Amino acid sequence: MPAAAPVSRPIVAGIVTALVGFTSSFAVVLTGLDAVGASAAQAASGLLAVSLAMGLACIVLAWRYRMPITAAWSTPGAALLVATGSVEGGWPAAVGAFLVTAALILLTALWPALGALIARIPPSIAQAMLAGVLLPLCLAPITGVVANPWGVVPVVLTWLVFARLAPRWAVPLAFVAAAAVVAVSLVSAGTRVDPAVLLPRFELTMPAFTVGALVGIALPLFIVTMASQNVPGIAIMRSFGYEVPWRPAMLVTGLGTALGAPAGGHAINLAAISAALAASPDADPDPDRRWLAGVSTGASYLVLGAFSAAFATLVVLAPTAVIPAVAGLALFGAFGAAVQQAIDDPGERLPAVVTFLVAASGIAVLGVSAAFWALVAGLLVRTVLHAGRPPRG
Repeated sequence: MPAAAPVSRPIVAGIVTALVGFTSSFAVVLTGLDAVGASAAQAASGLLAVSLAMGLACIVLAWRYRMPITAAWSTPGAALLVATGSVEGGWPAAVGAFLVTAALILLTALWPALGALIARIPPSIAQAMLAGVLLPLCLAPITGVVANPWGVVPVVLTWLVFARLAPRWAVPLAFVAAAAVVAVSLVSAGTRVDPAVLLPRFELTMPAFTVGALVGIALPLFIVTMASQNVPGIAIMRSFGYEVPWRPAMLVTGLGTALGAPAGGHAINLAAISAALAASPDADPDPDRRWLAGVSTGASYLVLGAFSAAFATLVVLAPTAVIPAVAGLALFGAFGAAVQQAIDDPGERLPAVVTFLVAASGIAVLGVSAAFWALVAGLLVRTVLHAGRPPRG
C-alpha cells in the first residue's frame, strides 16, 4: 500500500493540469471558431477535435519518451481567430487554413530551415502582434460589467478573490461562477435543453483554400503557435531538466492538427504555461516518474472532450457578455506577458508599438486580417530604423 501514494501523485497532477488547461480557455476556442464562421455544432465539433488530438498527443509523447510532455490547443491561436473574424470563403476557408497550419508545423519538423526562419522574427514583434490580438478580448470583462452587470460582476469578483487565494484556479472558478449565472438565467426563463444537443459528435467540413484565409489565418496562426506555445514550451520543459525531442513533438502535434482540422480543430501544440503543472517537482519528487502526469493529462483531455457539446451548449445559452468576460479573464496573464516581452528592449520598442497598434486596430486590407499587416508593419519599421546600423550585441 505505501507505493500507492507515489503513483497517485503524478496521476492527480495530470488531472489537475487537464482541468485547469481546459476550463481556463475552452471559451476562447469556441469564441474563435464562431468568429471565423463556425456554426454552434461545428464549433462544438472543433472543441471535441482539439481535445481528442491533444489528449492523444500527450499520451503518445509522454509514454514514448518517458517525459511529462503535454500538448494543448493553441489558445493564442484561438484569440487570433477572434480578432480575424470571417474571411473570404467563410468556414470552409478557415478549415483550409487550419490544414495549411498543420502542413507548416509538419514542415518545421522535416525542414529545420523553416524553424530557423521563424526564430529570426524578433520576439518583440511576435509578442507585440499577440498582445494586439489579445487586447479586444481582454477588454470584454470591462465592457461586460457595463453591458450586463448582474451576470458579469459575480464572474469578475470570483476571479479576483481566487486570483488572491488560489491563482491557479482563478479562471476555472470564474467559469464555475459563469455556469451558475447561466443556470439561474435558464431556470428564470424556463428554458429547456434538448439532451440530444449534449452528445459529442463530429461535423466534418470540406476545406476550401483562399488567399485571404491562407495569409490572414494560416500564416499568423502558425507564427503565434510556434512563437507563443512551442518555443516557450520547450524552454519551460528544459527548466525542469527535460530535453523535449523537437522533431517528434512537431510531427505529433502537426499530425494532430491535420487530423482535427476537417472536424473544425484549429491547432494543437506543446503546452507552455500549463506544462509546468505536470513537469515540476509538485507533480512528483522523482523526475523519472513525472511522465505519468503527462499520460494522465492526456487521458483526462479525452474524458473532457466527451463533454465538448455540453460546454458549447453552455456558451450558446449564456446571457450577454458572460462568456466573453470569462474568455477575457483567461487571457489576462498571456496579455501581460506579451506586452512585457514586446517592450522589454528599448531598442525594439517602437517597432513593437507599431505592431501592437496595427494588430489591435482590427483592420482588414485586401481581405487579409490585421495580424498579418501588423507583422509587415512592425518588420518594416524595424528595418528602416536599423538599416545601416551595426548589429546589436
